[in-house]
Amino acid sequence: MVIPIALLLLSIFFIVIASETFTNSLEYIGFKLNLSQAVIGSILAAIGTALPETILPVIAILFLKHSAHEIGIGAILGAPFMLSTLGFFMVGIGVTIRYFFKKGTFNVNIEKKTTKRDLIFFLISYTLAIATTQLTNLKHLMALVIILIYILYMYLTFKGRSSKLEFEDKLSFSKYLKLKENLFVGFFQLFFSLSVMIFGAYAFVNQLSTLSQHFGFNPLIFSLLISPIATELPEKINSLTWTLKNKDILAFGNISGAMVFQSSFPVSIGILLTEWTITQSALLSAYIALFNIALMLFWTYAFKKLNGFIFSINLFTYIYYLLKII
Repeated sequence: MVIPIALLLLSIFFIVIASETFTNSLEYIGFKLNLSQAVIGSILAAIGTALPETILPVIAILFLKHSAHEIGIGAILGAPFMLSTLGFFMVGIGVTIRYFFKKGTFNVNIEKKTTKRDLIFFLISYTLAIATTQLTNLKHLMALVIILIYILYMYLTFKGRSSKLEFEDKLSFSKYLKLKENLFVGFFQLFFSLSVMIFGAYAFVNQLSTLSQHFGFNPLIFSLLISPIATELPEKINSLTWTLKNKDILAFGNISGAMVFQSSFPVSIGILLTEWTITQSALLSAYIALFNIALMLFWTYAFKKLNGFIFSINLFTYIYYLLKII
């Protein structure tokens, strides 16, 4: 048991380091290409760091023979659940830390229009996905509609107004490896760090799988609760890093944008390639994700801002879910 635990910790180390270089390169590229913070956070960072947990259910559904659909559906639904609970809670941790050390305010600096768009699109896509479990005759149509919704979301995000990113640092590869600072090096650093993150996430999943089998965890519990923690570490670490640097728009958008993506592309794969039957425990995770985001959307409309307090609720809903299924 010592070796799996050691490899588990080593994979976390690689993910943390890679996440830092990933955000650094993404900020540099966005600055050089004059992209808005909404595009960088909600689309580029969200899709990039969502790749590990997107690949996992696809592999499970297409190539695994035993409990494949159960694991695949669990991973698909586990991603929005984990992002809506522990993912946003990491933003709250970052806000609390910087406020405690007087490095920033307890409020989360968001772009209200961008935030509302992300949350609304998630609620629409994910509600349709859950409703499809009762509309089996319309599966193909619903999958197409959900994909088209995400395309519309990307169009509105690219077209919408958002503040430009300021980049005052240097590329990590230029700073530490003495490479020339340009877009080529920036993209090389981006893809290298993303590859390391994916490798680290899968190493984490493999070691967690070994430990889960040793302790006799149910495959669905593993895919819903354990593997998403590993595969979504990039988003969580990225958002924590950005929050500590007072780059709240990027931090929040990384989580909310990933949720929109996770409620669209992976969900459509699940609808098309599986029977899309969801157990009660998996359905409860979906309801909690919808509740958390609906509450956050209401809070944004009612109080015109978000603060560290609202993100503590995300932790409580996660704990509630654990108590209900374990």
